[in-house]
Amino acid sequence: MYCKISKYTILSLTLIVISCQKIIAQDSKLVLNQDLRFEKLLNEKRRINASFVNEQRYNIQIFNGESEIAKKTLASFKNNYKNFDVTIVFNTPTYKVLAGNFKTRIEAERNLILIRKTYKNALIIKPKG
Repeated sequence: MYCKISKYTILSLTLIVISCQKIIAQDSKLVLNQDLRFEKLLNEKRRINASFVNEQRYNIQIFNGESEIAKKTLASFKNNYKNFDVTIVFNTPTYKVLAGNFKTRIEAERNLILIRKTYKNALIIKPKG
C-alpha cells in the first residue's frame, strides 16, 4: 500500500518546520592581541611598496648568473656606488643584480656610462608594459 502525499501537504509541512525553528545568532566580541613588531613590519612593507609606484622605471642590469656571484657583485657594487639603489632579482633560473630606479631612459643611459667603467657588460632593462 502506498500513501499519497500531495505537493501542498509537503509544502505546508516544510513551512511549518521552517517557521518553528529559532534563529540563533552569536553575540560575542572578538579581542585580537597582536605583537607590536607585526605592525612595525607591516608599516615597513607599506613604505617599501609605496616606493615601487606603478610608473614604469628603468634599471641597469650589472650581473646575470649564479646566486653566490650575484651576492658578491651586489656587495661590490654597494661599496663602489653608494648613491644607487641595488637589488637582486631571481628570474628562473638565474639571479640578476639591478641598479638604479630611473624615470627616463636618458637618465638611465647617463648612469650606464658611469657604471660601465666598472661593469663592462651592464645594460639597461626596459620597464614592462
